[in-house]
Amino acid sequence: MLSLLKSLSFLIGHLPVFLTGALAKLFGSLAYRLAGRHRKTAMENLERAFGEGLTLREKERLAKKVFDNLAVMFFEFMRIPWLKPFDINRLYEVEGIENLKEALEKKKGVMIMTAHFGNWEMIAAYYGLTGNPIDIVARDLDNPTVDEFVKWARTRSGNRVVSKNRAMRRLLRTLSNNGIIGILLDQNVASNEGVFVDFFGSPACTNKGPALLAAASGAAIVPTFIVREGNKHRIIIGKEVEPGRTGDKERDALETTARCTKVIEEMIRKHPDHWFWVHRRWKTRPPA
Repeated sequence: MLSLLKSLSFLIGHLPVFLTGALAKLFGSLAYRLAGRHRKTAMENLERAFGEGLTLREKERLAKKVFDNLAVMFFEFMRIPWLKPFDINRLYEVEGIENLKEALEKKKGVMIMTAHFGNWEMIAAYYGLTGNPIDIVARDLDNPTVDEFVKWARTRSGNRVVSKNRAMRRLLRTLSNNGIIGILLDQNVASNEGVFVDFFGSPACTNKGPALLAAASGAAIVPTFIVREGNKHRIIIGKEVEPGRTGDKERDALETTARCTKVIEEMIRKHPDHWFWVHRRWKTRPPA
């Protein structure tokens, strides 16, 4: 089965871009019509985030673009294992590279903080292809074969995948060597794993682990996002997020997580069609 997935990746990864673009548009439209539960979640999330700030038609248009983006992502992900360094100029434009260099100069390691926004997998590919491999923190997928394929695809450019369940010691070692790790900080977690911070005006339970890791290592948290512009991607590397420094471990984790979440929200407001609205971001609720 793994060999079949790799062969499928090779086939799709070498199709002309105009053809995969047309297929993605078709698949996105079908998914929007057929995935009723996820479409409903997207509409509920958009209502919570924007309320009367957007019309019903505007929310429906954004929800459809979510499915379109996921379809494009599928075809782009299948192409990632076959990308080479000479593809960088063709695929990417980068803004704010000085922010990454400044963070690395501190010699404490860098945490690339991003979200399920645009094609986030292409961010990791960029770092690997430019000779700056990162540790990608990800949970193991339920299907072992698919999990193995996804890890294979993610590591082809030189990156490493670290299981979310066994990450802390490995990540501390990477950061102590002034390495780079990649984290996604926009998903709901259980209340015992996170802290409640404001996200579009509602409390959202958010993983506090990255904030604790930054405090323990002294690593810089550098927000990085990717925006699709036609057939190219613009990577936006922001300034380091200032961590909480009160001396109270839990309060500092809360403040750092809140600041990171605010950065994510600001980027989503600029490009609302790029975010993963089908995720139940506000599922965990705070105590009454």
